[in-house]
Amino acid sequence: MPFISVIIPTCNRERYILRALNSVLDQTFRDFDVWIIDDGGSDGTGDLIRKRAAQETEIRIHYEHTPNRGVAAARNLGIRQSGGDWIALLDSDDEWVPVKLEKQVNFLHRNPGISLFHTGETWIRNGIRINTPQAYRKYGGEVFERSLPVCMIGPSTALISRYLFEEAGGFDEEYPVCEDYDFWLRVTSRYETGFIDEPLTVKYGGHADQLSTTTVAMDYWRVRSMCRILQIRSFSPVRRAVVLDEIRRKGRILLRGYRKHGRKEESREVLSMIRQADPGFSPG
Repeated sequence: MPFISVIIPTCNRERYILRALNSVLDQTFRDFDVWIIDDGGSDGTGDLIRKRAAQETEIRIHYEHTPNRGVAAARNLGIRQSGGDWIALLDSDDEWVPVKLEKQVNFLHRNPGISLFHTGETWIRNGIRINTPQAYRKYGGEVFERSLPVCMIGPSTALISRYLFEEAGGFDEEYPVCEDYDFWLRVTSRYETGFIDEPLTVKYGGHADQLSTTTVAMDYWRVRSMCRILQIRSFSPVRRAVVLDEIRRKGRILLRGYRKHGRKEESREVLSMIRQADPGFSPG
């Protein structure tokens, strides 16, 4: 039976943290511990966690407050300090349904050659359930090319072996956003992915502190990731062409936005980055 370490990064999320934590503690699968990394928060999260941990007699809950270094660093720290041979990620504003880990562990036993599993999601925006956009439809198997346009694997849905996490090099701590997109590209470019087509995770959005709503030009980080993956992986000509097509598409959109807002320095940086991967690139 695998032992799982659940990693929850958080920062000033006292409004949501107990919802996330309680959804973990309510799991029907019980072989896990919990690592909550408070990434420089200044609210009452620590008091809430310590009080909840004192009430819990079965599951060990670890809490650590650190200087603010970003979600990638918080996840990496939690994973390094934990001991589980499998890692389950949960964002502090999301939650799991009670059978999430049980179903993933059962799937793991039936598919012992796979080291990354994810699940379907229910999306809640501003308190209202919405249909998951078609662009974010989930798949299993060889998903690298499907992962290029958007971050197809939600961190809160993922169960990953520690070996695979370490082999992939962890989350890049230079990325303030899209660190998950970057990580999944490195993993899925080499390995198949398991998928449970059930909404076992609830993904919440629309709140003011959501990273995807507070960061501009997120495609900069996606283009950067794709340019790097071409440097560190030896792809077939067909796969390389697919990556280059997506770099060109996102790059042109990004550069139009930079020109519109007079951001000449960022425009030059992106153009240089893309042309290292594709010397003949034209911004259009």
